[in-house]
Amino acid sequence: MSITIPPGYRPLLSIYETQKAIGLLNRLFEDKLAGALRLHRVSAPLFVSQASGLNDDLNGVERPVAFDINGVEDAAVVVHSLAKWKRLALKRYQFQAGEGLYTDMNAIRRDETLDSLHSAYVDQWDWEKIIAPEDRNLDCLKGSVRAIAGALAEVQDFLHTVFPQLSALPKLEREVAFVTAQELEDRYPRLTPKEREDVFTRDHPVTFLMGIGGKLRSGQPHDGRAPDYDDWSLNGDLLVWDSVGQRSFELSSMGIRVDPPALERQLRLAGCEERRELPFHRMLLNGELPLTMGGGIGQSRVSMLMLGKAHIGEVQSSLWDGENVKAAEEAGFTLL
Repeated sequence: MSITIPPGYRPLLSIYETQKAIGLLNRLFEDKLAGALRLHRVSAPLFVSQASGLNDDLNGVERPVAFDINGVEDAAVVVHSLAKWKRLALKRYQFQAGEGLYTDMNAIRRDETLDSLHSAYVDQWDWEKIIAPEDRNLDCLKGSVRAIAGALAEVQDFLHTVFPQLSALPKLEREVAFVTAQELEDRYPRLTPKEREDVFTRDHPVTFLMGIGGKLRSGQPHDGRAPDYDDWSLNGDLLVWDSVGQRSFELSSMGIRVDPPALERQLRLAGCEERRELPFHRMLLNGELPLTMGGGIGQSRVSMLMLGKAHIGEVQSSLWDGENVKAAEEAGFTLL
C-alpha cells in the first residue's frame, strides 16, 4: 500500500469546483479523443457472461465479482475492463478499417490494493478501432499515442482558462518519449520496474513505455499482461510525471491486439492454452474478428493529474479502508 500525501498539500479547487471541472474535462476530452482517432460513442456492459471468455483477466489472479441473474443459466461477472468485448463489438457494428468506438467503462476490481492511486472502482474511456494488416506496427501505435497526448494537452489548456488556479500546475508536454521495457531494464538493472518508471519519467514527463507482458532478458516481465488481447511486442503504457505526488503514474494502457499467431504464441507462453476453446478465442483463431488496436484511459487518473489532486478518492466515489480515510483526515481533505 502506498498512500502518498505530500506535506502541506492543499487542493487547488473546492469539492464542488472539482465536480464542475471533472464534468467539463470529461466532455471536452471525449470530443477530442473521438475526433483525433475517428471514434464513435457506443454503450457498454457492466457485466458479461462468465463462460464467454470476454472478461479481462488482468494479471490472471484477480477475482471478478460474480452473481446470478434470475432466469439466466450462466453466472454474470462484473467486467475488469472491456479489452475483449470491444473487439467483438466492432464486428457487430460492422465498422471499417480506420473507424472505431469509445465508451465509458465502469468496473469493479475487488482485489485492488487501495491507496492514493488505486481504488476498487475503475472508470475509463475505453476505445478500439479497426486497423489494416499493414498497420500492425509500432509507427501506427506511436501515432495514436501522440494523438492522445495532444488531446490531453488541449483539454488542459482550456481548463486553465476556466479555472485559473490550475495554472499553478505544470503544462503537459505534447512531445512523447518512447522507450521499451527492455531498454529501461538495461539502463537501470538494479531498480525495480516501478523505480525505473519513476526515474525515466521524471526526466521525460510524458513517456510511452513499450513491450509489456513478455519476459525480459532478466527472465521477468516488466509488468503482467493477459495473453489474449494486447500483442506484447506492440503495446505499452502512457506514463506521466505527477508534480503533486512526485511520482510517475499510468494514464493509459493500450496496444495493437493479438492476431491468431500472436494469440497462439502468448497463450502457450502464459500456460493458458485451454482458453483456445472459449467462444471469443475460437472466433479470433478462426479469423472471424477484425484486426484492431485500442486501450483504456483512466478518467480518475486524468482528473487527478489535471486538477492537481493527491488522492484518487478526491475525484471519484468509492469505498475506502480506515488507513486511507485517516490519511485524508490528517491531510485535511475529503474522500468522496
